[in-house]
Amino acid sequence: MATGFSAATSHHPSSGRDAAGREPDLELNRDFNGDDYEYEDEAKLVIFPDHFEIPLPNIEELPALVTIACDAVLNASSAYKKQEPESWDEEIQVSRHARSLRQLDNGVRIPPSGWKCQKCEMRENLWLNLTDGAVLCGKWFFDGSGGNGHALEHYRETSYPLAVKMDTITPDGADIYSFEEEEAVLDPHISDHLSHFGIDMLQMQKRTENGHHRENNSRPRVSEWEVIQESGMKLKAVFGSGYTGIKNLGNTCYLSTVMQVLFSIPDFQRMYVGNLQRIFDYSPLDPSQDFATQMAKLGHGLLSGQYSKPPMKSELIEQVMNEEHKMLNWHQQKGVSPRMLKALVSRGHPEFSSNRQQDAHEFLLHLINLVERNSAGSENPSDVFRFLVEERVQCCQSRQVRYSQRVDYCIQLPAPLEAAINREELLTYEAKKKEAEENMQPPPEPVRARIPFTACLQAFTEPENVPDFWSSALQAKSAGVKTSRFASFPEYLILQIKKFTFGVDWVPKKLDLAIDVPDFLDLNRLRATGLQASEEELPDLMPPIVLPEDTRDNSMSSIDSPEIDEAAVMQLAEMGFPLEACRKAVYYTGNMGPEMAFNWIIAHMEEPDFAEPLTLPSLMDSAPSTSDSVMGATPLDPNPPPEESISILTSMGFPRTHSINALKAMNNNLERALDWIFTHPEPEESDALSDMADTEPNDNAFSNANSHSDATLSPDRDTTGPRIKDGPGRYELFAFISHMGESTMSGHYVCHIKKEGRWVIYNDHKVCLSERPPKDLGYIYFYHRLSSS
Repeated sequence: MATGFSAATSHHPSSGRDAAGREPDLELNRDFNGDDYEYEDEAKLVIFPDHFEIPLPNIEELPALVTIACDAVLNASSAYKKQEPESWDEEIQVSRHARSLRQLDNGVRIPPSGWKCQKCEMRENLWLNLTDGAVLCGKWFFDGSGGNGHALEHYRETSYPLAVKMDTITPDGADIYSFEEEEAVLDPHISDHLSHFGIDMLQMQKRTENGHHRENNSRPRVSEWEVIQESGMKLKAVFGSGYTGIKNLGNTCYLSTVMQVLFSIPDFQRMYVGNLQRIFDYSPLDPSQDFATQMAKLGHGLLSGQYSKPPMKSELIEQVMNEEHKMLNWHQQKGVSPRMLKALVSRGHPEFSSNRQQDAHEFLLHLINLVERNSAGSENPSDVFRFLVEERVQCCQSRQVRYSQRVDYCIQLPAPLEAAINREELLTYEAKKKEAEENMQPPPEPVRARIPFTACLQAFTEPENVPDFWSSALQAKSAGVKTSRFASFPEYLILQIKKFTFGVDWVPKKLDLAIDVPDFLDLNRLRATGLQASEEELPDLMPPIVLPEDTRDNSMSSIDSPEIDEAAVMQLAEMGFPLEACRKAVYYTGNMGPEMAFNWIIAHMEEPDFAEPLTLPSLMDSAPSTSDSVMGATPLDPNPPPEESISILTSMGFPRTHSINALKAMNNNLERALDWIFTHPEPEESDALSDMADTEPNDNAFSNANSHSDATLSPDRDTTGPRIKDGPGRYELFAFISHMGESTMSGHYVCHIKKEGRWVIYNDHKVCLSERPPKDLGYIYFYHRLSSS
């Protein structure tokens, strides 16, 4: 006899109207936080097939093992409960100075924009003292943010206790800090305190989806948000199979848009929904940890149509009679929850496991990586994205060439602002913006750059200089150029517009641009041609290992006594860190100061040899032997990344190995290495081994999602090479993901998908027919191959 466990929860409204005959909905989109509802949780043990119910707890009638099992199920933490406590910080208390705060009547009025510190030129991390209206910069933080500490100095001089962060002021509140209480606080009278200095909270910009705000020196992107979400239009809701929305769990729109697009592709539908019963039959004991099970569950929810049904006429009539003002809510479905899939795919990932907004492109590559690793011995739906890139490197002096191939999944198209058709208008806007900042006036109306798609494609195909290129023909460093072409075309082409760059604070920021992306695309002219008859190949030789003369006889003389800033070492040691760890931190950051060394300590303090003495092997020890070289061992890297660059990346939280790979791939260019890290998911340990075989730097015009060697891309592929689905390079646009906001760390994502000849907008749980799809404002575009007929 089989037994099953069932837990039932019933909700009783205080109005007295019961829910008899209706199954409880545990995830209703209604407000149960008020006093209008009471809850009664009821648990029962159900014995099948007779459906005999035993109320729990019941230790008298049940065997001990069954009781223990029931208790374990009742006390188990679901994906929801595990994430819930991580979403909240310690509760912020009201400041004791809030009610009795004395404000000086000194006539200070704060302008709506153009703020900067009164004691320096800092324009970020600015704080307004609520007593005298002084605008000063915050203190320096070891993550590289902050200012020069003038706000804190001002408090020590004046004892004025409360300050508000300027760029957090919204109609809903602001971030307030009490210097005297040394913590973030609440101020119930913040609106009155701000109005004393001429600040109207209701006129301040509203925050974006995850609490981040827009820059204080730019106007709200009303047009972008409205255009992409098609606000103001009477969009018709659609229901049924393939028209199911996804609930936003709080900054999960990046996941929702990617999953909607993937499950509109037949290969993903066939793999996870077509094989639903087989996946469920062979799922492990803990299906919450099985990738295929969670993908199949979400795919079934999106494609079955069971969770996307139009409201019944009787329900509409009842709603009109009882709560007419909420009528519009009934036209929208509730959507399915991706909570368990998110908990699984984000496990162990420092960014996706958080509740912050993320880059949809980075998550897409991360998910493709997971699909690859979980498709051993079975159909691999990500085959439709895989293609081969041919890289041609030419020595500018000898004119000889080298060809190589690698696997990729996405094209990254540059957005050349210099090719904008409204360049004169952009230059005028920048001049007016600079003038407004200098005069502390409101900025002019923003101007969006309009770039032709052909210019993006031209920038993608242009040759790229190879820094520090070593020519095997000349046996010396020389100038070299590299071009990339398609050695094969994928069945489905992913195209990302490189809209994001890095600001001075190393936060990704978005370029405001529009590109006339075409519905039909022909890339056949970019097909690789291989070695031509008129071309001569570069010799297959590796750069020699060069040892300085002074290290041949006394290789340890300079390493035994490295130059170390002892003052910086002592400053770190006074903080309580081990002395040897401080010495290593100062050495490995190139004596760049205690702040940089502190970042190194934070990034390495969990390592087992953290407090061990500094030891550096000689170059002779690291050089491979002759026999090793004959057997094909990798010689010493002729152009190793600078240790200070590695330390900068590791201080930002990136793993050391991944940071080294990024610098090598981008020829030690720090900014491009950061771009590489953001577009390349960190490989698993087994993948990292295959990365060691890569000797050519990767072109950042391609994403190189997994950085796998060919041998690890598809475990069940043919041994002759990676599995690809080559064909003609003619495509039609069928989907695109759009981003609204200032950076990948904030904002909101929606996607548009073409189904049954019509465009549909997916905005979290809302699914409607699109009236005017904003194709020119997309971030990631998806094309499918056209048949050759």
